[in-house]
Formats: sequence, structure tokens, C-alpha cells
Amino acid sequence: MPVFVYQGRTSGARSVTGEIDARDKQDAISKLRQRRIVVADVRTKPRDLAVGGLQRRVGVKDLKIFARLFGTMVNAGLPIDMCLQILAEQTKNVVFKKAILDVHNSVSGGASLADALSKHKKVFDGLFVHMVEAGEAGGALAMVFQRLASYLEKADALKRKVKGAMIYPTVIACVAIGATIFMLIKVIPVFAKMFHDLGAELPAPTRIVMAISEILQRTFLPGLGILIVLLFIFRRWHRTERGKMAVDRFLLKMPVIGGVIRKTAIARFSRTLGVLISSGVPILHALDITAKTSGNMVIQQAIERVRKSISEGKNITVPLGESGVFPSMVVQLVAVGEQTGRLAEMLGKIADFYDEEVDAAVSAMTSLIEPVVIVLMGGVIGGMLIAMYLPMFDMIGAIK
Repeated sequence: MPVFVYQGRTSGARSVTGEIDARDKQDAISKLRQRRIVVADVRTKPRDLAVGGLQRRVGVKDLKIFARLFGTMVNAGLPIDMCLQILAEQTKNVVFKKAILDVHNSVSGGASLADALSKHKKVFDGLFVHMVEAGEAGGALAMVFQRLASYLEKADALKRKVKGAMIYPTVIACVAIGATIFMLIKVIPVFAKMFHDLGAELPAPTRIVMAISEILQRTFLPGLGILIVLLFIFRRWHRTERGKMAVDRFLLKMPVIGGVIRKTAIARFSRTLGVLISSGVPILHALDITAKTSGNMVIQQAIERVRKSISEGKNITVPLGESGVFPSMVVQLVAVGEQTGRLAEMLGKIADFYDEEVDAAVSAMTSLIEPVVIVLMGGVIGGMLIAMYLPMFDMIGAIK
């Protein structure tokens, strides 16, 4: 359906602008009149010049700025539709701008803010929508948006910490693999030709390296093709529930990385659930949202079992302890929070504690991985060089 850009005035003589979907110009005017908007101008929206692939996705940074500014403006007394219009004008992300304008049109037409946001699930997830819904119901929309902004900032900081810690070891590993392949394909064959021309008897390490080089030269391109196909198949399989569960279970059992993933998941669970409960979202809805945003299928299923137990009348502590995923310390702290009626506050403290634990675990993991990767890289490349120089040492000894 075509999109039309309009200008007009509300029944309160306030100027409004926005976009509306309609079959034609007359249909657009009719829809605007139904919204009690006196139309001044309606025209077809020009086509966006941005190529689909160049349009940026809506990231956490866009959302946290939106939440922070929206909360500030609502707290200052501005109407919701005006806040949306201002935010749409100031954002540079084309996809996000379009979503905000559509939300603005829905709110101007009488829809609640939560309902308008729920139409854009790729931009505003269940956590965002349900918190806004609770804020509208409780008349605390400004406070909810400030909490959302703080939550997004802390969640993004945690994610960036883990990703940032893995960049250096990953780069070193890629360089090591690339250097090894280059030496086996380009450097070793030069030595192999020279030794073949000399006709000398070669030591076992040299013969092994030359054999690996010869195999790699013959199978590199077919092997690369097979690897790409296998990666494609793995990605398709990983998108299935069974595949994701298998990978997530394997990652949790890994010696060093598993601990970091578990602590990150517990921090995310505690912060998400705490923010939702403190914003007035019912605990069953809060657990449902927390499960979907856990980022790990094993953790997600554990939270879903907790939700089912609570729906059957049990308290949150028993199913948490029975899940086998959450440490006893977390279970005990949640029990204290539940008994004292300060569950949201206790969950926030657990999240802060595990944020620090993730920091320490990431630092330990980085300090462990870096030397291991460097030693392996030096051992492989150094071993190949020594294997190639061994025949030279033998020849020099024979000449002497």
C-alpha cells in the first residue's frame, strides 16, 4: 500500500505531521478525518534512495538513546505523540525513523503506546513492549523508560566486554592459521624442490612436513569448498531448536568459556527479571520474556520450567534450585528477596555481582587464552622451520 506524508491540525489546533498508509490520496484524507485531523496537505512519500543492504539495523545504541530521551521528554510533560515526532526527526537510522513514525501515526490514531510498539517486533522486543505496557497502566511511563535505558546500557556494556575480550585471541588465532597455510603452500614447496634436486636423505620431521604441504596443495581449494558447505549446513542446523540446544549445552560444558557464558546468562536473567518486576510486569509474563531473551537454550528451558512451577502455585525458589543451572548462592538470595518482598532489588544486586564476576572471568580467560595461542602459533611455525633446516644441518655436517 502506498505511503502518504501529511500535514494538518488536531481538534485542539495543534500542528501535526506524519505518514499514513492508504490506497490513494482520497483514502488517506478519509482516514485522517476519522482521526479528527484537519488536513492541510497530503502528498505521496518520495521513495527512499537508500539501498536495502545499506540501511542500518536498529541497534542497542539507537534504542537506549530513544528510551533515555523519551523518558526525559515525558517527565518534562510533553505529549507522547510530540515526543515521538521529535525523536523521529532527530534519528539518522532510516529503519528506526520509519518505525518511530509508524508508532507516532498509531498513537495519533488512538492506539496505546504499547500496542503501537508491538507492531514492530524486530525493533521493540517483548521486554520493551511489556515494560511500556506496565508503565502506561501504572502511570509511570517516564520512570519505566529511564529504567529501560539503564537496563539497555548495562546489558550492552556486558555484551561488549565479552566480545571485546575475544577479539585479540581470535585475531591471533586467525593470523596463526593464515601464516601456517601460507608457509605450507608457498614456502615449504621451495625447500622441497631444493631437497629433491640434491637427492639427499631427509629426516622424518622434514618428510612429514613436506607430505602435509603436498596434501594441502592438492586439496586446498576442494577442502575450502567443502568447509564452506559444512559451515552453511552447520548454520542451518544451528537455527533449529535441536541444534541450538546441542551447541548451547556444549558451550556451557567447556572448561573456561562455559563459566563465562553461565555467569553472563545469570547476570542477564537477574537484571531482566528484576527490571520487569520493578516496572510492574506480572511475574509469569516477566519470566516468559526473560526466558526468550536469555540467549542460551539450556538457560531458557530452565526458566520455562521455573515459570511452569510458579503457575502451579509454587514459589520461585524451589524450581530455581531444581533447575541445576543456577548456583545455590543465587537461589538463596532470591529466597531472601522473596521472603522480604524485595525480590526486584535482590535480583538487581545479583546482576551487579555477576557483572563483576564476568569481568574477572573474562580477564582470566583472556590471560589464559593469549599465551596458549601464542605458544601454539610459535610451536607450529617454529616446528616447520626447524624441520626444513634439519637437512641443511646434516649436509653441513657431512661437508665438514
